[in-house]
Amino acid sequence: MFKNLPYGLACLLLMLLAGPVWGQGCVAIRHFSSCGAQAPGQNFLGQGDWQVGMTYRYFKSFRHFRGTHEEPDRVTNETEVINHAHAWDFVATYGLNDRWFASLVLPMVINTRSSLYEHGRNERNTTYSRGLADSRLSLGYWLRDPAQAGGFNASLALGVKLPTGNYHATDIFYNVGPEGSSEVRPVDQSIQPGDGGFGATLEVQLLQQWSGGLSLFASGFYLANPRETNGVRTFRETLSPILNNEAIMSVPDQYGLRAGLNYTKPGSPIAAMLGARFEGIPVRDLIGGSAGFRRPGMVLSVEPGLSWGRGPLSVNVSVPVALLRARPQSVTDLETEAATGQPRQGDAAFADYLLNIGLVYRLARPASGMTWPGVH
Repeated sequence: MFKNLPYGLACLLLMLLAGPVWGQGCVAIRHFSSCGAQAPGQNFLGQGDWQVGMTYRYFKSFRHFRGTHEEPDRVTNETEVINHAHAWDFVATYGLNDRWFASLVLPMVINTRSSLYEHGRNERNTTYSRGLADSRLSLGYWLRDPAQAGGFNASLALGVKLPTGNYHATDIFYNVGPEGSSEVRPVDQSIQPGDGGFGATLEVQLLQQWSGGLSLFASGFYLANPRETNGVRTFRETLSPILNNEAIMSVPDQYGLRAGLNYTKPGSPIAAMLGARFEGIPVRDLIGGSAGFRRPGMVLSVEPGLSWGRGPLSVNVSVPVALLRARPQSVTDLETEAATGQPRQGDAAFADYLLNIGLVYRLARPASGMTWPGVH
């Protein structure tokens, strides 16, 4: 079921849905953003208008899952892997005209990873990574003229993801060398700032405005990474001979779906939002091979949020809370199971919640006045 679920949902909903999507806290899902600090409708820009913003995002992943089954003994026995991920996305969007817009996303990350198994299994140590992550350029188009659209509009954006992030960041690993010595090795895939591949992105947005300040928003996002592996060694083959096929890091795809309701009391600067999101890393990529080590995973979350807008400035806060977490069998799991005749399914650590805080400032020409009523 989980092998096909991401593809079925992505193919069905990416053509229908809209808005910003952010990676949920999960070791299986390395940080990546699609729309940064934007709230529903914030890409309605007139010709020559600029919009700049920043989103801060944080999660702590520590709950281990195989399939949909949690392994609570990992926390009880203090053998869990703990990731702390901090990310800042700096976003600039320019209105080419009332319907076309271009966006640039420059992300910065600071990550830590604490574990036993990566340091000889006898003591817990921490590895770190930081710096510029993979940036993105995109070009979007509103399907209807915002001045004539009435209560409904939708947009489509195509982009490129550039391998600007370090995908072979290293740190010190303890008790893993000869006679228990330490060694400098690449940090785990989940905290690498980049993945080493050029990617293509597809985003769709949908907005439906109703009377009384209520609106529907939805979004779909897919990152296709054609590169199969990036040549960075994982050292997992040193843990067990059956992990030889996981010795090199994969360059996986990533996807996200989001939908919800937004309410603004007429005349109020505050808006409330309640939505759901489904996101993750697929078992197999849409384009290219899927060999190498990856932790496929998916998260279904409920997402409450608030936004405040006054003049050109808006502030957005949302806290997606995980309802369903799953780590399906990876390609390497399936290969090992077929070769040995023994069941094989790796695990992944997920977060309970994700914190998003966004700031957006619009630099509009006085004659522009492009807005989306009731949506901050």
